[in-house]
Amino acid sequence: MNSESDYIKTVFGLKLKQLRQKKNWSLQDLAVKTGLSKSYLNEIENGKKYPKHDKIILLSESLNCTFDELVSTKLDKSLAPFNEILQSDFFKEVPLDLFGINKNNLISIISDAPKKVTAFINALIEISQNYNLGKERFYFAVLRSFQELYDNYFPEIEEKAKEFIRQNGLDISKDLRASVLENILTEKFNYSIRSEDFVQFGALDNLRSLFIPEQKLLLLNEKLEKDQRTFILAKEIGFNVLELKVRPNTYSWLDFGSFEEILNNFYASYFAGALLISKEKTVEKTTEFLLQHTWEPKSFEELIENFTDSPETFYYRLTNLLSSELGIKDLFYLCLVKKKDSDKIQILKELHLNHQQAPHANATNEHYCRRWIAVKNLHHLKENETLTDAQISHYKDQGVSYLVISTSQRNPFSDGSNRSYCLGILLNTQTIKKIGFVKSPTLKTINVGVTCESCSIPDCEVRQAPPVRLEKEYFNLSMKNAIEKIRKQVIIDNE
Repeated sequence: MNSESDYIKTVFGLKLKQLRQKKNWSLQDLAVKTGLSKSYLNEIENGKKYPKHDKIILLSESLNCTFDELVSTKLDKSLAPFNEILQSDFFKEVPLDLFGINKNNLISIISDAPKKVTAFINALIEISQNYNLGKERFYFAVLRSFQELYDNYFPEIEEKAKEFIRQNGLDISKDLRASVLENILTEKFNYSIRSEDFVQFGALDNLRSLFIPEQKLLLLNEKLEKDQRTFILAKEIGFNVLELKVRPNTYSWLDFGSFEEILNNFYASYFAGALLISKEKTVEKTTEFLLQHTWEPKSFEELIENFTDSPETFYYRLTNLLSSELGIKDLFYLCLVKKKDSDKIQILKELHLNHQQAPHANATNEHYCRRWIAVKNLHHLKENETLTDAQISHYKDQGVSYLVISTSQRNPFSDGSNRSYCLGILLNTQTIKKIGFVKSPTLKTINVGVTCESCSIPDCEVRQAPPVRLEKEYFNLSMKNAIEKIRKQVIIDNE
């Protein structure tokens, strides 16, 4: 809650509502018995107002409870699980209004069915414990849901980036020099910037930058490649233009203090993408690419090279624009990694637009399908190579198909791990009309699954584990069929 006062008002409102409902009284009933207005009582129950001493006495007498019982912040057993939530930073850190949720409405839902909501929250807690879902993963899941709710497109930030470009006379292209952005940060925002050898301080290579706010000093890892340096500088400009005070000071992410930090970090990153990769030019070039009648990996690589040397930045920028500007609503983005000398594949980032698409991250260490083009690329990637390819992935168990384009490369900031970025577009009547090469003979259709453990593809040549989850589903289905046969036979025998 925002303050101790808010907490006290909320608890009082919950208790008042609970006592009223135990007597099966409506708000109007309580208004008649106390002489207080219905609207005033409603504001109390919703935690907006706290009654004065004489009103509390009136309420306690009408509800046949003591004054102390009503004003105590000790909650009834049915509401006890909410005590920790109400006193935590949940309501402060997660801005529910991002999702169109009013805090008071949520409190009202809790108080209307406390036992059912308690059971639901306890179930969520148990699931989070079983899947090791800590606070950090929870907040990133909230952020992902927020992005998906808005199709990962934020026109206000697009406009601010566009205005910043105009005001500073920037020529936005792949050749935009980091030095131009450095000058803006030093002259306009009073930054000091210098390259640093972080290894001498015992830092790992993946620490790319450190911002020291007391001195407005930005330290950049001297091993940064050109595009990495440019993106970090653009992101720093984003923090300043968008006036985001609460922010992380390291990149890559090492720690966070609140959800606001995570959200502001996303806003600044979005600004950087909009600043470095022009919306208008991206839409124009991507439209031209999609209208081609033959799939050629080189064509997509050239599309990326028009804007950046960083495939990751371009793939992610497409998630901003395909839905909002080209009307391609159903898509997913994944970033996968394979560490050196390991066959394990991990999904580091994912995004699903319009609804949850078929391929998704799995938190139970199941084996992702080796037939995914992004996974095949990871295994075939050679040293210092960038590999792009595509396929139509048909998910037989779900009955859906996707055009999936993937680019893999050695992660330049790691100990030899490889990364794959992939964009999947759901093939339906609308998207098929927008993609000219969807029937290209150079584009193979491959049956795929999500994980080996849930996949029904028979005799799969790259299966990493038996389909144990699927086998369990088949067993349950056979049991249900057997029970139905028994039931029907018993009915026939008894007729």
